Amino acid sequence: MTLHATWSYPTSIRFGAGRISEIASACAAAGITRPLLVTDKGLAGLPVTQKTLDLMEAEGLGRAVFSEVDPNPTDANVGAGVRAYREGGFDGVIAFGGGSGLDLGKAVAFMAGQTRPLWDFEDVGDWWTRADADAIAPVVAVPTTAGTGSEVGRASVITNPETREKKIIFHPKMLPAVVICDPELTVGMPPAITAGTGMDAFAHCLEAYCSPHYHPMSQGIALEGMRLVKDNLITAFEDGENIEARSHMMSAAAMGATAFQKGLGAIHALSHPIGAVHHTHHGTTNAVVMLPVLQFNKPKVRRHLARAANYLSITGGFDGFCAFVGDLNARLGIPENLTALGVTDPDLDALVEAALKDPSTGGNPVEMKRGNTRKLLESCF
Repeated sequence: MTLHATWSYPTSIRFGAGRISEIASACAAAGITRPLLVTDKGLAGLPVTQKTLDLMEAEGLGRAVFSEVDPNPTDANVGAGVRAYREGGFDGVIAFGGGSGLDLGKAVAFMAGQTRPLWDFEDVGDWWTRADADAIAPVVAVPTTAGTGSEVGRASVITNPETREKKIIFHPKMLPAVVICDPELTVGMPPAITAGTGMDAFAHCLEAYCSPHYHPMSQGIALEGMRLVKDNLITAFEDGENIEARSHMMSAAAMGATAFQKGLGAIHALSHPIGAVHHTHHGTTNAVVMLPVLQFNKPKVRRHLARAANYLSITGGFDGFCAFVGDLNARLGIPENLTALGVTDPDLDALVEAALKDPSTGGNPVEMKRGNTRKLLESCF
């Protein structure tokens, strides 16, 4: 039996429709008086962001925004954000958006007071202890998608363009002080983003559930998170105004990121390098490789997922579970394979090496080696 990770959660989660109106009191609770709102380029000019800035300004918090955030945030984005933070004299960050905005916002708050370079804090061994913990700025996280769960995470995924690798930057104090989960903020998500982010939440729950590490609380959270996705993602995809389905998906996203303290696996080990090199949407990539990974892990998870299928009211045990995933992908318009996703002329050897170095490999039920990982990757095309 292998013990894995520790249990942690944000100081405060404010969940429910309309809770964005509490942004000022959330900042006060986090000890922030002059926040920098960090979001992505596409979200910066949308009404949902402008409403939040109006609320901030009305409460005397200003309306400072940093939005130079790529879909897969880079070290250059972090550097630019840190410069904006320092030059503006801010004392905290509102991380606003999907995974890119949340990850970048947390990374800016983390790095604003550090003197060592970003890559010195990669999630390797005890590298996180290199950081000056007292210099980490507080974060209020406001997710506008329901997928990554970065709002309840202690890490940021940042791309190194030079090596074309996604790196995990980790520190326990990167965990946001306050989280506002307002499902109304997700109502404007396009169907394709609803699908991709929703399948990201499902992948988090699925891989956490299948991980061989020992964490009973995560196990239960992962199972219920899968149920919430099963019962609500199609509704949110087909009827974006359905606030009940949006609420359940926002819960599933936070639950998935909480559960994967138990571990992730081959889905993410493949998705991270593919996204870093080919710039694919992370959650959609997870969905594309999900069925091949399930077959890859079948010897170790067949009986395990048969029990999950019973809980989820899916007939047919492991095969029935796989059939459900295939049908869900089809109904959501997920591409059938990586070629259809737009991954062309891949360097399979490089992707295999990157996958084997990804921290997610340690949580996969079947040991990932060069030979079997290459065959798995080939089966995804």
